[in-house]
Amino acid sequence: MPMSGVSYGRPTQACPGHLVDRYRQAVTDLVRGPAPVVMGVLNVTPDSFSDGGRYADLDAAVGHGVRLRADGAHLVDVGGESTRPGADRVDAETEAARVLPVIRELAAAGVPTSIDTSRARVAEAALAAGAAVVNDVSGGLADPDMARVVREAGCPWVLMHWRGHSRGMRELASYTDVVADVRAELGQRVDEAMRAGVAADRIVIDPGLGFAKTATHNWELSARLTELLELGFPLLFGSSRKSYLGRLLAGPDGTPRPTDGREAATIATSVLAVASGAWGVRVHDVRGTVDALAVWQATGRPRLVATGPVPSGGGDR
Repeated sequence: MPMSGVSYGRPTQACPGHLVDRYRQAVTDLVRGPAPVVMGVLNVTPDSFSDGGRYADLDAAVGHGVRLRADGAHLVDVGGESTRPGADRVDAETEAARVLPVIRELAAAGVPTSIDTSRARVAEAALAAGAAVVNDVSGGLADPDMARVVREAGCPWVLMHWRGHSRGMRELASYTDVVADVRAELGQRVDEAMRAGVAADRIVIDPGLGFAKTATHNWELSARLTELLELGFPLLFGSSRKSYLGRLLAGPDGTPRPTDGREAATIATSVLAVASGAWGVRVHDVRGTVDALAVWQATGRPRLVATGPVPSGGGDR
């Protein structure tokens, strides 16, 4: 069943207004609730770095979203534009046509969703269709109207550290101290959001691993998450299947581990992030992550204390 049609505006029959409010409130409660929150990835794109094209069909996308929820995801993050390094942009109409039918169907099936977009117009339509959270990889920089959309909706807003769109991000990976610089720039995004009227208790931050970051930057940020947490906001951590993990696990000939062989490393980094204080993790393998976090919780939720130097690695993401 191919995806088609774009409908902007008020909730449709598939997702009446009371359901939108219910899902949004449930997810808003998670923002200040006990960690860890697990966000499952659902890319409805033809060109995402890990699963592009796999869920371009509406039935396949909705079915996968329902499975992610059944596996333990608190949220299913629906994205209609690839943000991998070097990816081409799509227009708002194409992006909306990909995500809105999926969000409507998932909301009707009782699956809370977030919309992964940097466009205010797409976010507004997705919220009307039933999404409960805006996950903005640009941290509000790509579209100045995003703050208004979030403020009026009263929904949680994930502000990711961002320095530019996918095609130019490699050239922007220059820092004096990556953790201090990311912290300062995220602080600016938070300040701008609150000046625009977004409530502080709706804000989540994300260090943006792989976005204008080298592998060394990613490891440094992972090891020093507590410094980012000093900003005082919940932190979403997203390492899932990224190339810096593939480089770390490269074979004897130096060939990076393929994306489908990076799940154990993703789970390890996700649990370590939660043990460092992260509020939530964004992952493809929800069941494996939920299982690992159950072990962490059963052993008393031990906290990680960083010691020693951070390892170096290869890759851009």
